Order: sequence, then structure tokens, then C-alpha cells
Amino acid sequence: MQEGETVQLAAEVREIDYQGNTTDWVNVSTREQTEWKTDKEGVATVNSNGVVKAEGRGTAKITALWKKGPYYIWENVTITVGEDNEIPEEPVTACSQPQPGRTLEGQIMDPVVTAMIRADQRGNEPFDVLKGIPTSESLYGNVFSRDYLFEHTFVQMTGTCTYQFEVEKIWTLKWDPKKKETDAEGNEREVPDPQEAEEPVSKQYTVERPYAYWTIDTLSVYSLDEATLINYAFGSGQITLQPEGYVPPDFQAETTGDYYPPPNPVKVTAPPGTKTGGKDRPSPPDEDLQSLAEEAVPDVEVENDAFYFNGGTVMDPQRSPESGPQPGEIPDPVQIDENVLYSPYNYIPISKANKQDTISEGTIRYTLMDNSVNGGDDQEFDIYGINTVTVHTPVVNYSLVSDDQPHNQKTVPNMNRSALILERPFTVRIPTSGQHLDAGSYPGYGDRDYAKYYRIKQVRFPFDVYSADRSQFYPRNTWIDVQVPVLDTTFYLPVWVDEGDYQVEFRNIAENVPTHFSSEPEIDAQPDANTDLYYHAASDEVSVEVIGRLYDFEITDIADYNWELVFRRFKNSLAPTWISYWTGTQDIDGDKRGNKPQFTVPIRPGSHPLQGYQNVAVKTGYPFKFDFKTKGNMFGPRDGIRLTPTFDFVSKDGSTRVPVELYYSTNQRNFIRIGSTEDQVKRFVILNDRLRQVPSEQLRDTATYKYNRYGEIHPGMMSERAYQEYYRDKFTKMKTPVGGYSLLLMPEQLRTFIGPKTNIPTTASADVLRANAAIQQWYGEYSLPAEPYVVQAGTNLVEYGRTHGGLDAKSPIFLKDGYIVVNFNFESIREGNLAAPHLQYIHAPLMNQWLLEGFQREVEDSYGNSFTLRDGDVVFYHADRSSRDDFSAQVPH
Repeated sequence: MQEGETVQLAAEVREIDYQGNTTDWVNVSTREQTEWKTDKEGVATVNSNGVVKAEGRGTAKITALWKKGPYYIWENVTITVGEDNEIPEEPVTACSQPQPGRTLEGQIMDPVVTAMIRADQRGNEPFDVLKGIPTSESLYGNVFSRDYLFEHTFVQMTGTCTYQFEVEKIWTLKWDPKKKETDAEGNEREVPDPQEAEEPVSKQYTVERPYAYWTIDTLSVYSLDEATLINYAFGSGQITLQPEGYVPPDFQAETTGDYYPPPNPVKVTAPPGTKTGGKDRPSPPDEDLQSLAEEAVPDVEVENDAFYFNGGTVMDPQRSPESGPQPGEIPDPVQIDENVLYSPYNYIPISKANKQDTISEGTIRYTLMDNSVNGGDDQEFDIYGINTVTVHTPVVNYSLVSDDQPHNQKTVPNMNRSALILERPFTVRIPTSGQHLDAGSYPGYGDRDYAKYYRIKQVRFPFDVYSADRSQFYPRNTWIDVQVPVLDTTFYLPVWVDEGDYQVEFRNIAENVPTHFSSEPEIDAQPDANTDLYYHAASDEVSVEVIGRLYDFEITDIADYNWELVFRRFKNSLAPTWISYWTGTQDIDGDKRGNKPQFTVPIRPGSHPLQGYQNVAVKTGYPFKFDFKTKGNMFGPRDGIRLTPTFDFVSKDGSTRVPVELYYSTNQRNFIRIGSTEDQVKRFVILNDRLRQVPSEQLRDTATYKYNRYGEIHPGMMSERAYQEYYRDKFTKMKTPVGGYSLLLMPEQLRTFIGPKTNIPTTASADVLRANAAIQQWYGEYSLPAEPYVVQAGTNLVEYGRTHGGLDAKSPIFLKDGYIVVNFNFESIREGNLAAPHLQYIHAPLMNQWLLEGFQREVEDSYGNSFTLRDGDVVFYHADRSSRDDFSAQVPH
């Protein structure tokens, strides 16, 4: 070509299918997939349509590059720009389209995945989740699998490049045709006439060069994405585990594999040869120069696709002659570390009810990594064989009710029941610890504190109760909430609760109870501990006994004239001083009453507060008035008090004290022993005696109760108001028989009701009448005979008289220089059952109310004489001074 000249080039290809069939030649010169290049733009340029323009002198190679899919075909032509404006004929080079040959496949697509759900902490699991784990505890999920997955197909692409070109050999041909020559003599002769000529011989040769290189047909590398574990115990039913500290595989893949055919020789010149002939010009020999043609064409160079994995080379892309190296293998994945897919502290919500063997499921997901070649989709695999989880929230109930033995006055205490005393506090203990399932078989359970799993503790009484400070009232059969951390809760027992046996119920409710416990009064509960998963509460019952009181003995009047001004403001007056002689200086529960020690029983020398009476006791024959109280079910028509007097003699200096028997004489008989069958003296008490001064309110309240509850008065017979007047003015002024000197049986006629009448809750099980009747006051009176004869207990008085010539008042056997001590034993009688007294004031097995109220067992008189007292001592009578000694003994008093 000449400079500035242009020429249109064309390129043709044809395809060979897998069966070796070829298609027709197709001109692809101007197609978009054809790219034209020049190696020397200063010599010639080429545009996208294959038009070549000569730019300057020299030789340039023009290449047509045709691409289809991952494959390329090259075809070259050499252009010479110069004086020779002929375009030399370009030798033909044709490379077959690369065809897939050998295949290397590999894959590890099984994640070998396992998983577990256990109780935190890993390696030190406090619970076996197969057996049970409570709500509020946490679970961990752990998944183990291969760190990556892969699959690939490597294909060896093969083909052949065919070169067609001329091999030229210059032959020097030599021959000698001879010539005739006439010598000087004129003779004609043949003389040598050597001839020599060069004759180029060109012959078209075809050279084939195979090539093979490895390509990545498909490559899928999958890294860990996440795992999911599904179980009922998880908060939302499942957890997702994201990889922690996970390093995905590092790989690079480049699909740059290709073949690079060498240029087609323009002409190959063989070493020259000489051919000698005879006379005729020889012809160049028909020489096969194929080997020379072969030598002229180097191997096709190839490059594999590039593939590097975790620092190693799997497919080497280095350029190689003819055949690329066979690819290696992707290293096998290994199991991930235990911390990669690990999720601790998944707390079981309290909304999860107990449930056994909840099924666990799971999946693990792998993500197709970038740089994969013709890869597939993300992979997800099911996880099989995950352990089940049993949710079991434990509560125990081993409750107690305090046993108020220090205030239990029962004659025969029931040691199998806790004693609850009316109008006293009592404590319920609801511990959160105790034995649940056996810890050997059920780790985490056993004998321990379960407070963290409680929602609430509750107690229900079959009787009304108050809170300890009485600010809150709880009607009977009400479930009362007790906060979980509170071990002991104190309540107060109202006085109107009926005495008797009861069962106090307890239930401890687990935090995961499926119902709203406040609106479910009857929640199924298992005794002691909810070892059965069906139950979300543990129950207990404690046997208790409600018991009343017998207390507050006081002497309110003594008929002895020497004592008149102690109890009356002035002589012959009804106006009281309100002085009483109590059991001691303490009240029903041992608190200070406020009275001085002088105003305590027994009435003795030194008890008289007035000047000049320090040595005064009570003269025999004079009665003393007393009263005391009871609480409880002592409001029935057959309820009463048995009061048993006994007697001791104590010397005036207090140095001796002996049990004695008392005798008295009547107009009919002498020396009647108190307590014998001959002792027939009857004693009577008037409740509404003018000197007793029973409050009118008590009389009215008692009449009201009897009118409404005893059923003695038919409503049509008398109005309530009329009955109150009758009771006050008639009934209570009648003489009530109470027995004799040796035994007093105080019936309901000597009883009034003094219980509360206000602040009775409307929801209480009692009304005002019942509450008022719950505390009773009993009024009594007692005296010794005017002239008693005192002998030491066990003395045979008849025998003494027989052996001593008779018996009279002055017989030395009678004790006179001292005091007769009257001692009372109090017992409450229910429903007239004298064989089984209910309460004891003094001689109960578990407590002594007499002492609780501050009775002193050692006292001194005004002269410093010390007296040892017995519980129940109430009055010292002068053994040698009688009411008959008073000149005014007949004056009413």
C-alpha cells in the first residue's frame, strides 16, 4: 500500500459443533463482536469496520478478534506500506473454536450441621433442659457446621490452530547440454557448456498446533450466613445466630483463560539446494519440507483461568505452551469453632407455661460469595436431631402458722394444731425454699430456694383476719397476697371468730401461671411442690385451732367494814373509788396495766392503802366481790365458769404454810367439813347488785343479744325494749345459785357481753351482736363461813375428838394464829361439759395466765414478813377474827 491509501479487509469464520460438523463461512467483519487491532498505528490504522489506512512506511499486523461467549478467534494479516503497492497474500491461519474436553468436578455441600439448646452457662449447665428448666432462666443455642461449602466444574477447553503457508526453497540447477565447437583445425567437437540457474520452488504446507487450557465453568463458594433455632421456650419462639469471629474463605477467580496462537509465517525459506542434471536442465526435486514447516510454527500458548483459594493456587493462570497445568483441589472445609454460632442468655419469658419435651427445629444458611462463577443460589439446610426442651417453673410450699403456745390456755392442748388466740397477732411463714424434684435426676431442682420463680404467695383463712396493724381487713375465704421476699407475715385475729378447728390454705403461684391468678380464685395446685408440669402452683394446708381467753381477775369489793373506804368514797356511800385488786400489774398479754403492786391479789396485810390498816386482812364471814373476763364462744346458755376454792394456812410471819381443811357448824350440826356430803350450804349471787354497779350498757347489750339469739322470748310476747327493761330490773336482780363453799359454778346469768360494737367491717362474718358477745365479763362473790375451824389437811377430826376427850372451838388442834388463804382455780365450761373443761386460768399445760398478768409469788407485809404465795391466791382471811366480832355485823353492807 501507498501512504494514504485505504483498503477494506474482511474476516470469515465458521463453527464446528460437538459432533465435528462445520457450518458455512460467515463474514463477521462488521459485526459488533468483531474487534480490529493494529500493532503499529504509525504504519497503518484500522477502524471498527475493518477499513485499513496506510499511514507510513513499514509493516503492520492487523488482527481481527471475534468473540462468542467465553471464546475468542484471531485472524491476522500483514500490511506493508511502501513502494510496492501490492498487498501481499497473507497466509491463512485458522484456529478452531475451543471445545470442552475433560471435566473436573468437586463439591462439599453437606454442612454436617448439628445444634444444641442448653441451659446457660455452657460447660457448667445448672439445668438439664431435657428434664426441666424454669422460666426466667436463660438458654444458649450452639450450632456446629463446616466453615464453608463449595461446588465447582472445571473444563479443559481444547482446540487446534491450523497454519497454511508456503515453504520456498531456491534450487540451483546445474546441467551441461554440451556445445559443438570448431577448433582451429576446424574440427567440430562437443565441449562442456555448464549451465546454472536458480529456480525457487514454493509449496503450500499445513501445520496444526493443538492447544488446551482450563476454565472455570461453574464455581460456587458459600460462606456462613446465619443459623436459626426454633423452640417454644425462646421468647419469640426462635433465635437467630449470627457468626461471631468468623472468617469466610478468601478466594479470587478470574475467567481470563485463553489461547494465544503464534503468527502465521508469511513465507518460510528452506536452505537452498543444488540439483545437478545431465545435458538437460533438471527439475527441482519434489521434496517434502513438512518438518521445516513444523519447525517454523511454535506451540500455541495458553493461559488457564485464575483461581486462588485461601492463599493457595487451585488454577494457575501462568502462560504455558500448548496445555495449561491441571487444576488442583479446593481444601476441605473444617468444623467451625464453638463460639462462631453461639447465642447465650436467651431468657425464657414468664409467659411460657410449663410444657414438656417441646420440639426443637433449626436451619443453617450459607450465602453464595462474590467472585463465584456462574454460581447458584444461597443454600439453606435443615438441622436435625436438636434436643427437646422442657419448661418447668418450680414452686414449693412448706408453710407454717405460728403456734401461740405462750397464750394457749386449753386444758388439753391439741399439739397437732397451731394455736391462734383471739385478739392476738399470729404469724404465717411462707418460705420459698424446700424440696422439689430430686436434684440427682433433675439438676437445678432439689432442696433449694425457688423465690425467683414466684409470682406471688397467697394465704386464705376460713375466718376473718386483720393485717398486723389492723389497717386492712380480710373477710374469710379471701386469698391474701404476700410479696415473695416476705418470709413472715403477721395477722391479727378478730375476737368474733368462732373457736374451733380450721385449715389455713396456702398457695405459691409460679411466675408463669397461664391464667390471671387474681381473677382465678381456684388455681389448680399440687401439694408441697408442683412436681407435675400440669400445675403452676404449690399448695399447703396448716391445721390451726382458734382459742379464746380467760383473764383479768379482779376483786372489786370487800364487805368487811375495815375495807369500806377502800372501795367507797365515804362511809355508807354507793359512790365507788374504782379501786380494784388485780391479779398483777400486767394486763392480758403481759403489758403494764398501770396499777401499783399494792393493788394486786391476794388481799393480804399490807394491801390496805389507808393509814393504820397496814396489818388488816379480811375477817371470816365477809364476802368479797370479783369479776373476770373471757373471750371466745362463751356466750351460749349452757356456758359457764367452774371456780374451785382450796385453802391454806399461813403463819402471821409467813414462815409456814400448809394445806388445810375448813369446818363450820350450823344449828343442826357441828363440825361440817367444807366439801363433804354434809356441806349443803348454798350460795347465791345477784348480778345487778347495787354495790356491784354493773354498767347499764352491759346489761342492755346482754339483754339485746339474748332477746335476738336465745329464742327465749317469742317476738309477739314482748318487745325488745320491754325485754331489756325486764332483764335489767327483774332478771338480773334475782339470786343466782352458784354452789357452796367448796365449788362455784357460775352460769350465764352472771355474765354480760362487753365485746366491740363499732368498726365492725360490713364484710365481716359477724354482725354487731356476735362481735359484742365475743367478750364476756363474769361477776362472782365468795366468802368463808363466819366461824371456820381450820385443821391441817388430812387430819381425822373425829379420831382426834375421840382420843382427846371431845372437841370444841378452843381445841388446840385448830389453827388460829395466822391467816386462811383462799385459792381459786378457774376453768371455763363449754356447753355444760363439766368433764372436759375448756380453758384454764392457771393450770393449763402450756401457759399460766395468772403469772402472765404479773402475779408475784413472793410478797412482804408492812412489818417485813415475807410470804410465799401460790398461783390463784386471792384473799387472806384472819384465822382468828370473824365478822361476828364486829358489833355492827348486822348493818347492811
